[in-house]
Amino acid sequence: MTSLFNRSDFPMLRRTVHGKPLVYLDSAATALKPSCVIDAMTHFYQTSYATVHRGAYELSLESSALFHEVREKVRAFLGAEDVSEIVFTRGTTEGINLVARSYGDSYIKAGDEIVISGQEHHANLVPWQLLCERVGATLKVITLKENGEWDLESASNIITPRTKLVAITHVSNVLGIMNPIQEVITLAHQVGAKVLVDAAQSAVHHPLDVKELNCDFLVFSAHKLYGPTGVGILYGKQECLEMMPPYQGGGDMIQTVSFEKTTYQAPPLRFEAGTPMIAEVIGLGPALDYLKGHSYGDLHEHEKRLINEVYSRLGSDIHVLGPKDQKGSLITFTVPGVHPLDLATMLDIQGIAMRSGHLCAQPLLNHFGLKEAIRLSVAPYNTLDEMVYFCDTFKKVISQLRPLS
Repeated sequence: MTSLFNRSDFPMLRRTVHGKPLVYLDSAATALKPSCVIDAMTHFYQTSYATVHRGAYELSLESSALFHEVREKVRAFLGAEDVSEIVFTRGTTEGINLVARSYGDSYIKAGDEIVISGQEHHANLVPWQLLCERVGATLKVITLKENGEWDLESASNIITPRTKLVAITHVSNVLGIMNPIQEVITLAHQVGAKVLVDAAQSAVHHPLDVKELNCDFLVFSAHKLYGPTGVGILYGKQECLEMMPPYQGGGDMIQTVSFEKTTYQAPPLRFEAGTPMIAEVIGLGPALDYLKGHSYGDLHEHEKRLINEVYSRLGSDIHVLGPKDQKGSLITFTVPGVHPLDLATMLDIQGIAMRSGHLCAQPLLNHFGLKEAIRLSVAPYNTLDEMVYFCDTFKKVISQLRPLS
């Protein structure tokens, strides 16, 4: 089986590692970039580079037009109502922190409650802990079933009139399962709470429609969907963004400035202080176009075949976290008697790149009685031959490591 994406579009796949062809199985952490993204950024720096919003000269006008063109592409990608609902950030983490600092500090008070789930990435946990410490609110957690799925009965019990915000992951970066966020969004809105969806892992694998989801905020990063690092998206309903104060102060977010008082731009510019990541935003445009050139159904089927190949060849050799029948594009597992770091290091020597460690989800690993694990994640540029090579190499490496354990 060949790859779904044209592998020649991804220069990194021509690399060797330790003399072996690169087998990149860490796309859940960050995806490789197609040439169209790299070329767009290089072309911008070589031919059109200037700051945006601040000049009447030709280059600035060109840059501003390219910049705003991408904002419209993101609006269409998410099905948002208006470009004013699309805020450029440095990534998912900054988007969450922006909401915690701006909306949270303004509207969440002592005695209020914030709800997250037991699956959350640290980026969707720590900012809410910090907010609770600042304002005296309480953090509550939707508990998990034994297999790591949300316990929806727990959700219905802890989401109460005291709940002011619910922040939940769409797809777990450890378990790979899609969560029933619609049910939780409905529960939250019934008590008047706002909802933030962490779509860092879902945006690249599943179609998103923020109007259909009816979430109040949604965040994701460009680098996980074949775009550059250093740029992300915060979607916010217009009425939510308009009621929020600036997150940072500086240029571009102001309307007027005097020593006595400063007034601010309307969203989204209110939240985009300073010279923005212009080239990175421009690189996000072709990444969205590239992804749009393939159906999500085809993407899902391709990745499912790759994951199933690993199951069929290694099912008895690995202990998989979470329900196997709901896996998307990743598997997180342990191997009895083998440390994840040792395994990842030995696989790297054979050219295989995989993530090991706590996966920025220590509470979730603790749920399974673990401190560390190893994760395999695939993308449409991966092939069945790579899965076969991984499985064969895995068995050889395990036979070498087990006598040492």
